[in-house]
Amino acid sequence: MSRAKEFHGLPVAGFYPDQGGAVAAAESAWCLNADYSDSSGLAEVFASFFDRADSTQVTALLLGHIGYDAPTAAEVLMDVADRLPALRALSLGHEQDFCGMEASGDFTPVLERFPRLERLDVRGRHDLEFRPVRHGTLKTLRVESCNLPGDVMRAIADSDLPALERLDVWLGVDDPEGDVADETDLGAVLTGERLPSLRALALENSGRQDEIAEEVATAPVVARLRRLSLARGTFSDQGAEALLSGQPLTHLEHLDLHHHYLSDTEMDRLQAALPTTEVDLGGGRGEWHGPFDEEVFNLVEDGRDF
Repeated sequence: MSRAKEFHGLPVAGFYPDQGGAVAAAESAWCLNADYSDSSGLAEVFASFFDRADSTQVTALLLGHIGYDAPTAAEVLMDVADRLPALRALSLGHEQDFCGMEASGDFTPVLERFPRLERLDVRGRHDLEFRPVRHGTLKTLRVESCNLPGDVMRAIADSDLPALERLDVWLGVDDPEGDVADETDLGAVLTGERLPSLRALALENSGRQDEIAEEVATAPVVARLRRLSLARGTFSDQGAEALLSGQPLTHLEHLDLHHHYLSDTEMDRLQAALPTTEVDLGGGRGEWHGPFDEEVFNLVEDGRDF
């Protein structure tokens, strides 16, 4: 979710309260961000935005820095939800040149309060919370973390999302502050029983990428996917062996394994086994440079404590 130029098909534009003039609400995905230099919080920025924009025309929002000691972005959004009837896409904790901060707290109310939402992106870490929900229109759910709580992953798996076409979750690595999601938390995501429309699945940035691959290799949901990603993590020959000995993957249009620890032999085997699938094998361990080449094995792509 880093530095996107567009969001939900719209160009991303930053909103600045100190700039005059009306805002063309429907023409951009608006990034709202509390000022780092004063005590104003996101609620004040929303108030200024509503003064200059027809909020009933806003379809996409990105919420970054909320202000210091302020309510979470989701909480602030609940207070103004009635003024955003057309909202279809939301990013919490989106990182931009002008808009960057992690989300925190419970983001379940967003889906409960916006039943027509089509896309939700969340960027956060171990203080994220989520409860199982049913949502009839959500098509894309992305949760990006360097240490996603296991109960958040389990709640996603237990949610009924009949319209969801794309699920993208970064799990992260072990964290001393709490349980971090791994292959044991994937539950019904792998059966697909609550995700009948799913066509793209990404389970990424994990320190247990091989173990996830072993579960994916026999997962019923894979048979109807067009795109699968096990990228950004610690995927190695062990994971490749699991995929090669599991169910057929030749129906996939795209298999993303970038940032991996595969040997040349296993890379060749994967490409030979999937001649009509676009396989991304970029960023392998052979491309690491520097004095610590031997020590980078089994690092995820993004292990920041963001």
